[in-house]
Amino acid sequence: MYFTDRGIEELENRRGEDEVTLGWVAEQLRTFVDLNPDFEVPVERLATWLARLDDEDDE
Repeated sequence: MYFTDRGIEELENRRGEDEVTLGWVAEQLRTFVDLNPDFEVPVERLATWLARLDDEDDE
């Protein structure tokens, strides 16, 4: 188990039944980066990866 799995599991356990929009997620990511600028690159990579999940060119 990776260390990040703990946070992912907590997210799933606490918020797994919530329904949110991707607009809401994007706003939360922006707020997170504003509060934690050192995480700008990893958040950008995650957002880009999520945005391109269905792109056939990336496979």
